[in-house]
Amino acid sequence: MGWRNAVRFGRAVAAAVALLAAAQPAMAADAGDARTLPQTVNTFIGTRDEGNTFPGASAPFGLIQVSPIGSHYAGYRYDDETIRGFGRSFISGAGCWEQGGQVSVLPVIGSIAPGGDFDTTKAASFDHKAYAARYTHEGEVGQAGYYRVRLTDYGGIDVEATALTRAAAERYTFASGQAQGHVLINVSQANDRHRVIGSQIRVVGDRAVEGKVTTMSFCGGHQYSTWFRIEFDRPFTGFGVWGQAGGTPGARFSMESEHDPRNGAWVTFDLAGGQAVTAVSAISHVDQAGAQGNLDAEGKRDGQLLSFDAMRAQAEAEWARELGSVRVKGGSADDRAVFYTALYHALLQPMTGSDADGRYRGYDDEIHVADGWTYHEYFSLWDTYRSQNQLLAILKPDRARDIARSVLAIDEQGGWLPRWGYASFETNVMTGDPVTPFLVDLWRFGALEGREQQAWAALRRNASGNPPLNSRHDGRAGNPHYLSDGYIQFDRAHPSKGMDSDPHHAGSATMEYSLGDCALSIMGEALGQTTEAAVLRRRGGAWRNVWDAGVRDPESDFTGFPRPRMEDGEWFTPPAGAYDPTSHYGFHEGTAWQYQWLVPQDVAGLTEAMGGKDRTLARLDRFFAFDRIAADPMSARAEWVAGPYAYYGQHRYNPNNEPTMHTPWIYTLLGRPDRTAAVVRAAQTLFTNAPNGVTGNDDLGTMSAWYLFGAVGLYPGMPGTGQMLVGTPRFEQVEIDLGEGRTLRINAPGATGERVQYVSGARWNGQAFDRVWLDWDQLKAGGRINLRLTDRVDRADWGQGAGATPPDVCRAG
Repeated sequence: MGWRNAVRFGRAVAAAVALLAAAQPAMAADAGDARTLPQTVNTFIGTRDEGNTFPGASAPFGLIQVSPIGSHYAGYRYDDETIRGFGRSFISGAGCWEQGGQVSVLPVIGSIAPGGDFDTTKAASFDHKAYAARYTHEGEVGQAGYYRVRLTDYGGIDVEATALTRAAAERYTFASGQAQGHVLINVSQANDRHRVIGSQIRVVGDRAVEGKVTTMSFCGGHQYSTWFRIEFDRPFTGFGVWGQAGGTPGARFSMESEHDPRNGAWVTFDLAGGQAVTAVSAISHVDQAGAQGNLDAEGKRDGQLLSFDAMRAQAEAEWARELGSVRVKGGSADDRAVFYTALYHALLQPMTGSDADGRYRGYDDEIHVADGWTYHEYFSLWDTYRSQNQLLAILKPDRARDIARSVLAIDEQGGWLPRWGYASFETNVMTGDPVTPFLVDLWRFGALEGREQQAWAALRRNASGNPPLNSRHDGRAGNPHYLSDGYIQFDRAHPSKGMDSDPHHAGSATMEYSLGDCALSIMGEALGQTTEAAVLRRRGGAWRNVWDAGVRDPESDFTGFPRPRMEDGEWFTPPAGAYDPTSHYGFHEGTAWQYQWLVPQDVAGLTEAMGGKDRTLARLDRFFAFDRIAADPMSARAEWVAGPYAYYGQHRYNPNNEPTMHTPWIYTLLGRPDRTAAVVRAAQTLFTNAPNGVTGNDDLGTMSAWYLFGAVGLYPGMPGTGQMLVGTPRFEQVEIDLGEGRTLRINAPGATGERVQYVSGARWNGQAFDRVWLDWDQLKAGGRINLRLTDRVDRADWGQGAGATPPDVCRAG
């Protein structure tokens, strides 16, 4: 739905209390009519307060995206005053610089000549920061597959964008009366802080521009190239290129490096025949022929460019199919907008990596062919293994199979499994061992069928060794110490192949390894690898090796917290003396207070280490400020960690980041699903139909997927188990397509997100159950969950009896 109340919103932002009221109005779509769902999506959600989403157009899992570029490293921020151009490549919700916006295109008017509006004698005239256009939120539209904005400079130009998987279209409508318009194609600049190492651009005939852009990847990673082609629906009447020496009318080719940071081309159109110009574009990470082939395959029909409206209709139909795989009834218009926007964000990544002819660039930098399947790129595994991966495995089983096959192809071609794979190489961003729970869950959900042994071999090698020194992959860099002594040594000076390495954050990395090993033991046991599985199961208890029973929280009476150890086995002691569990030492984007809960494989052992169930529940209560948020769920923003990057010095729940996202369900695993319900409902108040409506970086759909699971009343438990923990949904009815005609239905009469509700009774296919989980083996065939809800916590004793919680997978001795 369009951002139609933008003017009213702009007047209200000075008063923080008005922010939520100023949300985009959502179309009250009938859940039975999927055709309206693309209009229900509000792509502006997450474009403020470091949600880092983009509002422009993309297909589900698209190779190409078209979105505005502002002053933020992620592309567009809702408060930006100008738009520098419209780029062709964006990641949704990531928190690192160098992440897209290549091939910045902007329609303009004015003279391009010596001394003109674009002075060809001055290279600085072609800096997109200098020629950026002001714009208005009035009439701005951001929905699934379609974006529209009015540029108020240059006489007023309407820009629209839409996208399919491998091709996109833009329509530029110049103001009435304008006789001539230009389109600037800037290949030397992209999103802010995204380094362009070098670029080439060529004007081809009188309807096309093509070229190549080489940029630096995510967080200072490796260089990679993007080839592009843009074709216009009418011939241009003039053209030229610019470089470090300025502009050259009539020239067709330019090439520059980052040391000569101006490069691009312009094309000029006679507007006598109409004010609208349509540009159809495509990109490839393979070569120029790949970009041309993608444009021909998806941007044309019978050899002719698709009209903008035809491509938009096709894009919206595709989104209607994808979004329609989950249908909800009940809730307000805002509830549905937040829900379907979260689903939209969760379905953007990983991106398609293979061209229309199946070719893709592998991690060996060679060209390979995906024959009969789709290769995928961009794997933020430290984030996505916790929620988005399971969501895709459930909703899109065919897509999940291709994703799993892509990860195995990375291992086969690059020599090791990825951690944060960007385009065609490993960035080594983040720590721990996320690929293990990621792939093990895909195995559990059936996405590795026929490839189990290949996956097992790759995962076992990852768990028991290290990549060669000359490999780009850092792998489990803490393995030498972990395998011999049961923990990773804390060493901030440990050499790294990227931004991060496991010894830099040894406390959290040890706990992540331990969880991953336990998950892998489940897979190994099922595959008949009993000896290996037993070893891995024992390593699933390695979290105890970084648990210091003597650490005391100075602000409370709780003792016993994880703590990093030095190479000689001694506990790390900071210069100030006693180790503080809220300090920044040893834990990645979190503290010992937050990471202490990362033991889903051994909840009983964790409870014992914390002094028993009552003490563990009391510690959870302090962590969540439970009494206050249960009394007033809207107080979550004030009580919990609020800043998107406020990782350290914290003893509270951080709803903005991944390490604690599973923690509300620890209550459920302790037999108190009623408290999970209260915490989840409080956390859901942070997801709103407004630009700041995502909590923290959305991280390629991870936080959105977390919200979706809570909203439908299910949450994935310990990786590898296939256990889905049952909770309180926000909607009265939910239908989830599982593929091959199978449907999971969740009925919860009276469900609402307006207040805290609790499950007081549950039935699966008509049979009452009191366990707090259902197994995927039960759910995968489809069926019906019926939940009875109550507003009264004193009547919410469901799931609190003996045997109601799942057994621990790796109980430490």
